[in-house]
Amino acid sequence: METSIVGVGVGITDRFRTVVEEKIARIQTLASRALRLDVKVTHRVYRNGHVPDETVELTLVGKGPVVRAEATDGDKFVALDLAVDKMSEQLRRAKEKRVDGRQHPRGAHFEKGSGALEGIDVQPASVDVLHAVATGSIPVQNDEEEAYSPVVIRTKSFDAEWMTVEEAVDRMELVGHDFFLFVDVRTDHPSVVYRRKGWDYGVIALSTQAPPAEALAS
Repeated sequence: METSIVGVGVGITDRFRTVVEEKIARIQTLASRALRLDVKVTHRVYRNGHVPDETVELTLVGKGPVVRAEATDGDKFVALDLAVDKMSEQLRRAKEKRVDGRQHPRGAHFEKGSGALEGIDVQPASVDVLHAVATGSIPVQNDEEEAYSPVVIRTKSFDAEWMTVEEAVDRMELVGHDFFLFVDVRTDHPSVVYRRKGWDYGVIALSTQAPPAEALAS
């Protein structure tokens, strides 16, 4: 497996490269088909005397979905340990789900009578969750103009991917997030699956429709 290590605002020493090669042995054991591991170390300095930190991002590329994990600490070696632990856990959970899937075949489907989604432990979002998504807002911090805040909002754009709810749950586990945005192949609706407790998940879907004629005329 190839390894690429880059630093943003920080130099990458030979010692760090050696430690990376030692640590990723766990990842290679769990992901034997992986082709490349990208390691990115970012040094951040904050204003108002806040202690600088190091963020280590791991991206595993192979024959299958991309797997990501990251961790932050004042010491990049500690951040590396935490990120490797996260990725190893994500790979382990994905492997367990594959084994469980072979022993207990899954397959999400809609029950004709009730219209309920069967075959996967997914529950519709509650009214409170939908209301919070529709009306809630979090101000985005501008690091150049405003004082330090522990809440940092990062914006990322991705190409839309069509998949089933079950596939979206598997992808969410691999990237180590608490949610995953996708387009449902059954409905063509933008949807998001999110983690609840244990192996319990929820799903929110946007029902798109054309605006009323009065709105178009105004």
